[in-house]
Amino acid sequence: MSPARRLLPQTRAMIRTLFKRLDYPALGRIYCDEGGDAFWKAKRGPCQTLGIKLAEILRGRLKQGGRSLYVGAGVAELPVLAMETMELGRAVTACNLREDEVTVLNQACNDVPFRFVHQDAGDVEGAFDHVWIVSVLNDPERFPELSALSYGRANPVLFDTAAFTKEREEVVALAAHCLRKLQLPSLVTTSTEEINWITDWCLRRNISCMVEPESYPSATVEDPVCFIRIGERERRKVAKS
Repeated sequence: MSPARRLLPQTRAMIRTLFKRLDYPALGRIYCDEGGDAFWKAKRGPCQTLGIKLAEILRGRLKQGGRSLYVGAGVAELPVLAMETMELGRAVTACNLREDEVTVLNQACNDVPFRFVHQDAGDVEGAFDHVWIVSVLNDPERFPELSALSYGRANPVLFDTAAFTKEREEVVALAAHCLRKLQLPSLVTTSTEEINWITDWCLRRNISCMVEPESYPSATVEDPVCFIRIGERERRKVAKS
């Protein structure tokens, strides 16, 4: 693992260009039921700034020429996708289930070495040495009861245990569907709220994993992001370095 270094000037310039090209009124309608303009006015700068910082941190953890699978990639992932493809020559598959968002993102990305795809990440072919799965397994829109419990917002009087049980089964299956594509040893980038789902998958398969102790801020959902190194040891172990 190499220390974080500034992105190359041409990469930073391209990231700035991508953020300028984005159709924020359209993104506002996609991300928000109302107040989309205000949302992106507040989030646009942090998405770019924090995304660049995260890209610089991630770069030292990835090898040249590998493959990355992005689950639920959107605006926040633009800097890291640019870093991987432009500086490390890596192949990236950036999946997003919202077709309208994929269209908006690809309109901005017409001259960069990556595209977004409207596809379930679990259906992507091949093996990957890096999976990015941030704020997916605790998505409040898709998993409202599970998300409420994860974030400590569950109401014990109104909490729907039956719905939670179903959502938990769906999340376990979703995690397995994506993580089975890992080519060990590998790296998973995720949020601190989703660590348990990743480590549980490893434990069930007797695969070692090491959760790095540091976490880093993100902009859109504001979940701290962390890194988990998987399959670096043969014996079963889940620990923090």
